[in-house]
Amino acid sequence: MFAKTGLRVLRAHNMRVFRTYATPAIDKTLLDASKTLHDASKKPYDANKKTLVLLGTGWGTTTILKNLDTHNFNVVVVSPRNYFLFTPLLPSCTVGTTESRSIMEPIRHIVGRRGKDMRFIEAECTDIDVATKQLTLTRSLDPTAHTHIKYDHLVVGVGGTYNTFGTPGVEQHACFLKEINDASKIRRRLKDAIEKASFGDVAPEERDRLLHVVVVGGGPTGVEFAGEMHDLVTEDLAKWVPSLSRHIKITLVEALPNVLPS
Repeated sequence: MFAKTGLRVLRAHNMRVFRTYATPAIDKTLLDASKTLHDASKKPYDANKKTLVLLGTGWGTTTILKNLDTHNFNVVVVSPRNYFLFTPLLPSCTVGTTESRSIMEPIRHIVGRRGKDMRFIEAECTDIDVATKQLTLTRSLDPTAHTHIKYDHLVVGVGGTYNTFGTPGVEQHACFLKEINDASKIRRRLKDAIEKASFGDVAPEERDRLLHVVVVGGGPTGVEFAGEMHDLVTEDLAKWVPSLSRHIKITLVEALPNVLPS
């Protein structure tokens, strides 16, 4: 249900949808191949234009790029992530309803197919010098590699971090659901827990512990993930591991009196 709704929204944003039944590993081939589609990084700066630098490749930055007339600026996008992630479908990736690469769109492809020019730098912005209007960039895969670029206008759209509300043990033991790697991690841990619970003579207490999924947060992400888990248990695991499926328990924890608070 959630996956079908998300796919409709995905198409509404003019993004390609790939139906695939491949392995859960993220396929980098799609991302690498897209680099040749519209590589404007080698184009020189126009001295008559001001330079607009956008940090991040999330919803805010991508929306600006789609509506920006790049002929008026030297546009530079800086991010350690060279793709846009359609986050509403992340819960579907955790159980295999949607494949990870189906919700990843190369940022060069999004801009290039609209006939716009930009330069993309895969790096992290580690320092902003407002006085000189200069950014310090560090290569994500090589922390010793640094470079500097000037800007006239700067847009910061790097997103936020996880909020644990100071709860002890969350960082060490819990799984988050914000990035594509988070969805892959949850998917692996779900499969591992099911396999461990079905291996040998597992004590009932340990079996129940392994098969108890606790979702903290009654917002859209938590509710959708709980719904995807329920569908996985009732539609798939009931056929694959009927002896275990009836022992799987899903608990949704929310501090407010109702879920999906507005």
